[in-house]
Amino acid sequence: MRKLLIVLMAFPFSVMAQTKYEGSLSDSAFIKMISDNILVSRSSYDNLYNLTKKVGGRLAGSPQMVMAEQWGKKAMETAGADKVIMQECMVPHWVRGGKDKAAIMYNAAGKKQTYQLNTLALGNSLGTGAKGVEAQIIRVNNFDELEQKKDQLKGKIVFYNVPFEETFVQTFRAYGKNVIYRAIGASRAAKYGAAAVLVRSMTHAMDNNPHTGSLRYNDSFPKIPAAAIGLKDVAKLDSLLDNNIAVTAQLFTYGKQLPDTIGHSVIGELTGSQFPNEIITVGGHLDSWDVNEGATDDGAGVVQTIEILRAFKALGYQPKHTIRFVLFANEENGTRGGNKYAEDAKANNLKMIFALESDAGGFTPRGFGFTANDTVWNKIYAWKNLFEPYGSDKFTRGGDGTDIEPLNETFNTPVAGLSPDTQRYFDVHHAASDVFEAVNIRELKLGAVSMAALLYLVDKYGL
Repeated sequence: MRKLLIVLMAFPFSVMAQTKYEGSLSDSAFIKMISDNILVSRSSYDNLYNLTKKVGGRLAGSPQMVMAEQWGKKAMETAGADKVIMQECMVPHWVRGGKDKAAIMYNAAGKKQTYQLNTLALGNSLGTGAKGVEAQIIRVNNFDELEQKKDQLKGKIVFYNVPFEETFVQTFRAYGKNVIYRAIGASRAAKYGAAAVLVRSMTHAMDNNPHTGSLRYNDSFPKIPAAAIGLKDVAKLDSLLDNNIAVTAQLFTYGKQLPDTIGHSVIGELTGSQFPNEIITVGGHLDSWDVNEGATDDGAGVVQTIEILRAFKALGYQPKHTIRFVLFANEENGTRGGNKYAEDAKANNLKMIFALESDAGGFTPRGFGFTANDTVWNKIYAWKNLFEPYGSDKFTRGGDGTDIEPLNETFNTPVAGLSPDTQRYFDVHHAASDVFEAVNIRELKLGAVSMAALLYLVDKYGL
């Protein structure tokens, strides 16, 4: 009896695996087919494991970038792409150059003490070199305070201590408010003669993992070293500075910028049966930082993109429009892949009718953010109820992705970003903790289901 029960339980899945798309199906029925196919498939797990554990961190210009591109090409072919395009672009080639180190020295209770900091150089930053930088720390809590203390900064290490806003429920708002200190804080401090900067990591996490990320130098000022520190080290620094204890820091980083090199965005295509020159784009970015496996940022989006392609092919779905599944190059420290994609589309007179990106992690999907005119928005919003069974029916205006933003700017293409739950994203974002084990594969699959449903509706009904 138990054996018969097991067979009967397995029966619906075997039927589902053999079922193909039929045009007479209702939208909700076909979306359920998509969901069933993705949720029972092991492909997402296998692809994410291979990308993170066998390729690993894949910063633009690195050997791992090349490995990831070849992995992506093979994964697209295995998923059933009609063709795979390796779209060349020149990418920046920054290297960390060594193990970043830092320590603080101070006098307390009549005794000189040393405390080691956990630190990571910011991407694109120039290193201190072997001699390092040693100087007194000056703490500032915002750029206004930097201006107030400008006469004190020459030869000092500026410590930007700007906490994430705890009251923002949507954590990307906190990131958007604070990331400017990482992006341009070094040049703002260098303007007044600072020797280096330390930046509080962009996270709420109560651990001590530093979070790297890219900076942008202003060529009008010296290029000084910059590094992030974890929150436990921030607390240590705060405890000393709050008690008016003078603190000196030693910083050793080795970053350098090498000449640009050749990279590729990997593009898998399903050719449209009726409108082959009208393009729907879906993607994530293939690169990551060098200090982690890039599982959440953006291995999740990469795997979801490939999984949608696989599911459409497995179900026999033939799109009306050409769908491009894009693994963008160099989102993290240059956005060269996304810009090149839009440039080539313009040069080839392609009609880019819609673009969707997943670059907010593989967490439970809540909905989508859309940047579109009123007519398109009203049409999309009418589909909202179809997403209720999957928990992803929160449709909001305003949203895209770094790599597809150029499509909106160049063509006025309607664009959207998958909106997963945000609470855990910045725990691991750009930190060593962004690894395969940080991703719940079930949540990642549900994101792929919702993305596939949206693409199906756009393809069927147009915008």
